[in-house]
Amino acid sequence: MSLETSASLEKMIVQIAKNARQAARTMAAVSSSQKNQALVTIAGLIKKNAAAIQAENAKDIDLARKNGLSPAMIDRLTISDKVITSMAEGLIFVAGLTDPVGSLSDSSIRPNGLEIAKMRIPLGVIGIIYESRPNVTVDAAGLCLKAGNAVILRGGSEAIHSNMALASVIEQGIQETGLPLAAVQVVPVPDRSAVDILLKQEESIDLIIPRGGEGLIRHVVALSTIPVLKHYKGVCHAYVDDNADLDMAVNISVNAKAQRPGVCNALETLLVHGSIADKFLPLACEALTKAGVTLRGCERTCAVLPQIESATPEDWDAEYLDLILAVKVVEDMEAAMTHIAAHGSNHTEAIITQDYNRSRRFVREVDASLVIVNASTRFNDGSELGLGAEMGISTSKLHAYGPMGIKELTTTKFVAWGEGQIRV
Repeated sequence: MSLETSASLEKMIVQIAKNARQAARTMAAVSSSQKNQALVTIAGLIKKNAAAIQAENAKDIDLARKNGLSPAMIDRLTISDKVITSMAEGLIFVAGLTDPVGSLSDSSIRPNGLEIAKMRIPLGVIGIIYESRPNVTVDAAGLCLKAGNAVILRGGSEAIHSNMALASVIEQGIQETGLPLAAVQVVPVPDRSAVDILLKQEESIDLIIPRGGEGLIRHVVALSTIPVLKHYKGVCHAYVDDNADLDMAVNISVNAKAQRPGVCNALETLLVHGSIADKFLPLACEALTKAGVTLRGCERTCAVLPQIESATPEDWDAEYLDLILAVKVVEDMEAAMTHIAAHGSNHTEAIITQDYNRSRRFVREVDASLVIVNASTRFNDGSELGLGAEMGISTSKLHAYGPMGIKELTTTKFVAWGEGQIRV
């Protein structure tokens, strides 16, 4: 890149950030009804322009195949009819959610009569950096608008045609409903240096949320001068207890691994109580193999299932994003929790058990953004948890832990009402 081109790119990104800051001031005062109308309008425009959006998406898919992207990446990239419907319905669902902005909580009256409360307010300007998934363009725009924020979207170069088509539709919807055009901006160039410039705009941007592979997220964290909300990877476990319903455990294991293996909430390691290994593992192996899953087992697992591959130490930390599953036999729930503490990624952990006390202990002690009892890890998703959509799943705890919906895209400030009180 020439110095002239680099300077031009930096000027463009700086202006995008400044425009977003100005738009955020306007968005903080926009009424709920106007925000909801914008979301419903954009949803309708997505459906109306589905053919044009998918035509642009086809360009990205063709390039992805020519460039040898994995089937999992192409799956994330594809805007199918189902994805069109999902994006539109997600916006309508978010429009129907209660607007958190302006709500008051934790109110109290001090001895001097001063009334204190917390008011929920937008975060301001949010930068989203993501790979492959063009549906993030719509989900992020919708959630940020509902929460009263301005958002800058920088998708991957592999989805540039899709993202620009969606950006055009979003811009039309915003314009029709009178919101500031800079409330949603898509960085229009695939140049990777645009990301590095964006990460330095701390005077205009309040939060960065990266969505993508571990390499992208670590790059963002290393370079950003802006707070980053993130998760590096999803090494998700399911522990099958000795009193689990085995049919339930098999069904959950197959769904968690095979329903959509290329996502962060897919199961990567199956932990099995030693006392049921001989009975459960053959059942699980048959069902998982039928679903196309390759198993890699510990020594005790391979003793029961000699036909499978032996696991290596690296398998316990692997996020396969593929039809591969590590399996380990453990002595008890204590050993399972110890394994999760050592190899988990604070994303999603599940227990399958009929023992209420053990389930309560597992939920209390296991550290993950979602701990789930007797259900698939695939439920760690904003739409499945009632958020309508999500900005991503945070495993960094500050200020959010788990899927980020509209409430997680706001913060609180203190407000006080007095009648002339002065401090003495």
